[in-house]
Order: sequence, then structure tokens, then C-alpha cells
Amino acid sequence: MELRNSLDPVPSWIPASGHALRHVGIHFDAVRAIGMLGEEIAYEVMQFTDFQAGPIVRSGIGERSMYFLLAPGTAAAFRWPPGVEAMSRSARGDAFVGVPALDGATWPLDWRSRPTAHEPFVEGGLLHEVAWLRAGCAVKE
Repeated sequence: MELRNSLDPVPSWIPASGHALRHVGIHFDAVRAIGMLGEEIAYEVMQFTDFQAGPIVRSGIGERSMYFLLAPGTAAAFRWPPGVEAMSRSARGDAFVGVPALDGATWPLDWRSRPTAHEPFVEGGLLHEVAWLRAGCAVKE
């Protein structure tokens, strides 16, 4: 299935080309997981959702973070394990996340899982549970 057909219309926060910084808490909250932990969490969430997890952005530079995009106002509702950080409007300071276009050259960002009309955001409860399990800890409320 081609994403352009599954998103009608494409959300305004996704740039037409390249990539753009978006202010967290406006169109989405984000949860950042760094390095291999982020890769493991992304894979588990995608596998659990039959690879329809909602928007997950992968950064290919630095710490190689994975950004899980949640509905606005939801990331701060959970306590996250070490190595996983909630980025929301209620957090201290302003936070921005790079968002790639759906097509074309977007390096150093790409979609690990794309948003769809049916899954416009990653489900926060599932992400929370998988993050704690992949961090090697029991789920914390």
C-alpha cells in the first residue's frame, strides 16, 4: 500500500520535501529512545501492530535516536524507563523533532514506520509497556 493513498490528506506537519523541525506538543508529542534500545522498541511495537505502528522517525546521526510520535498531550502521562525520554509541551523548555517528507531525499531522517489515516500516532500505552520491557524492567505506572 502506498502511503500517499492511505493519508488523505497528508498531515500539515509532514513537509512536502526534505525534512523540517516541528515544535513538540503542537501536532504531536514525541518519545525519544536512544541507540539500540530505540531500535528494539521500534521493532517490537511494529511487530505487535502487524507493522502498522504509526509514525516513528529514525535519526541516522549522533546517538541514532528513534522518535515515536504520539497524540498531543499524551507522552507526559507515562513514566518512562532510563534511556527513554518524553518530549511534550508540559516538559521544561521547548523541544523540536525533525520530521522527514514521505518521499525523496530526507537524510539524516527517515520513517521507520509511517503514519496512516488509520494509525496517525503511535499508541502510548503500548509504547510505554514495550519500552519498560525492552529496558529490562517491569512495567512502571
